[in-house]
Amino acid sequence: MSAVSTPVRGVARPPRAGRTWRARAGVAVPHLILIAYVVVACGPIALIVMNAFKSRQAIFEEPFAFPTPSTLDLGGFETVFTRARFELYFLNSFIVTVSTVVLVLLLGSMAAFALAEYRFAGITVVSLYMAVGIMIPIRLGTVGILDLMVRLNLVNSLAGLVLVYTAMGLPLAVFVLTAFFKQVPGDLKDAARIDGASEYRVYALALPLVRPGLAAIGVYTMLPIWNDLWFPLILTPGEGVRTVTLGTQLFLGQFVSDWNAVLAVLTLAALPMLALFIIFSRQFVRGLTSGAIK
Repeated sequence: MSAVSTPVRGVARPPRAGRTWRARAGVAVPHLILIAYVVVACGPIALIVMNAFKSRQAIFEEPFAFPTPSTLDLGGFETVFTRARFELYFLNSFIVTVSTVVLVLLLGSMAAFALAEYRFAGITVVSLYMAVGIMIPIRLGTVGILDLMVRLNLVNSLAGLVLVYTAMGLPLAVFVLTAFFKQVPGDLKDAARIDGASEYRVYALALPLVRPGLAAIGVYTMLPIWNDLWFPLILTPGEGVRTVTLGTQLFLGQFVSDWNAVLAVLTLAALPMLALFIIFSRQFVRGLTSGAIK
């Protein structure tokens, strides 16, 4: 009589080859997709930086090659600082960007706290109004904005740019931060009110708890403003209030373009944004993941 083999309890069965292959593929495929996306997203930036340190002939003959001692050329950077007031353009962009981000975070967080904390007539209308502000591009109202800036005597002034960019960034900031403020424990706010804290104090206590959302909104607000050309070209065409992107147009002509200078300007302009993104990357990722979970 033949013995019938029975599985022994407590002994793990060896995984099947098909299951192992599928498990490895399930891990490898997302990583390959992310790597391909990184190459596509960072490839143009790497090309700009590499070609900024090469001669004009090397840029057109070997655009994908790294700079070598024979092709190394810093003439573009010299042109930027001698033919244009790059330091002034950089300072203007920095002032506009930082001022706008501060105003968007301050005003947006206060409005989001009010929408998340209080119930009043018309709260649904206000929320829908903010959502409409996200969906409709502000550039559609360029003519009206220009007319308003002329009436307020804010053309060729950095204050005009700051106001326009603040209006552009507030809808998204209020919409996103409202969800973050709703996740703040109500017991914390009630305890502060029982202790006699004012509403401004309660807001100040809740603000650190939504720090990931503030970081995400800050990055989302900062990048489009720094790279924008539309409103600086329309509202601040004057020499003393030009931004970095508008100053780059000095090296682009109808028939002849100084590509060494253009690539040098783009390289210098990208450094602050890369540095700030690296500094706040952890908070930015936490803000994205928190928003996805909520």
